[in-house]
Amino acid sequence: MPAHAKPPFRADHVGSLLRPPELLRARDDAAAGRIGAEELRAAEDEAIRSVVAMQEEVGLQTATDGEFRRTTWHMDFIYQLGGIDPATGEQMRIHFRNEAGELNFTSAALSVHERVRLDHTIFADDFRMLQGCVTKNTPKLTIPSPSMVHYRGGPASIDPAVYPDVEEFWSDLSAAYAEQVRRIGELGCTYLQFDDTSLAYLNDPAQRAEIAARGDDAEHMHLRYIKQINAALAGRPEDMTVTTHMCRGNFRSSWVASGGYDFVAEALFGELNVDGFFLEYDDARSGGFEPLRYVPRDKRVVLGLVTTKHGELESKDTLKRRIEEASKYIDVDQLCLSPQCGFSSTVEGNVLTYEQEVAKLRLIVETAAEVWG
Repeated sequence: MPAHAKPPFRADHVGSLLRPPELLRARDDAAAGRIGAEELRAAEDEAIRSVVAMQEEVGLQTATDGEFRRTTWHMDFIYQLGGIDPATGEQMRIHFRNEAGELNFTSAALSVHERVRLDHTIFADDFRMLQGCVTKNTPKLTIPSPSMVHYRGGPASIDPAVYPDVEEFWSDLSAAYAEQVRRIGELGCTYLQFDDTSLAYLNDPAQRAEIAARGDDAEHMHLRYIKQINAALAGRPEDMTVTTHMCRGNFRSSWVASGGYDFVAEALFGELNVDGFFLEYDDARSGGFEPLRYVPRDKRVVLGLVTTKHGELESKDTLKRRIEEASKYIDVDQLCLSPQCGFSSTVEGNVLTYEQEVAKLRLIVETAAEVWG
């Protein structure tokens, strides 16, 4: 079976990559006022050119900018939507855990204080720069799903004076995203990814309990999110491949939620109008492959079998065995291989080295070639 000619590719990756020390120092210098915005962007450009070259060298068919200009995978985008800003004095805390203990991710809460709109094409200059860096790979843009605007803030983040009818909020949000999709399509983007932790979190009964406690319909929230994502993608360009990535949290090698995809699987795989699903499958927290039986024949699943949470390298034999297990529920020709998540969903990055990151990406390319040719 030949390599896919269009994304998602047999060997692929989620998007974020470890920030090099030089870039982290430049960010610190910019925050302290020792360098200006132009000098910071020059440092980012240099780091991005290098990491794009690395992706091409290991044999990947796609390339991202590693999300090197962002602090987090989602908030840098969300705060650029018109009508949405950080809530003054309010904090949003997300509880993470790993084998060693627990830690919290904290940022400013969301405030939807005006009608949601798209004031400018978000990440337009960043994507143009990425396009100029690639020599043979397909540039991929990653943005947070519209679901994340609601899941992060909840009903309390939406000013009822602005949106007395919540349906108008959903309509405006999807319209803003649809315009973003249209505009980046005009820039030549043919590979777009919606990153969405909510659709994975909702498989966890503890997460559904939290959602219900804040006043949302936790049992049907995934149906609302699927509906709004579909609305955002309804007018996408014909030559644009869209995937979604779902994980259960990724911050400094820690996670938030557990549970298989069973709760959302039938609606998610059957109704979400994307071309492929990047699914976290690097350990037992993600459940089994049985939910893949709901994936239609015209969609692809990128199995996230290689973990980004530690540097120990997986064996090819184990990866091949896992792909074979998944093929009991979905045709092997619909499958691809990737890490389970990004290597650096936030600027801090996960607990592994650059050399280990490269080794994992190379392993994915080599394993995919041996499985699919």
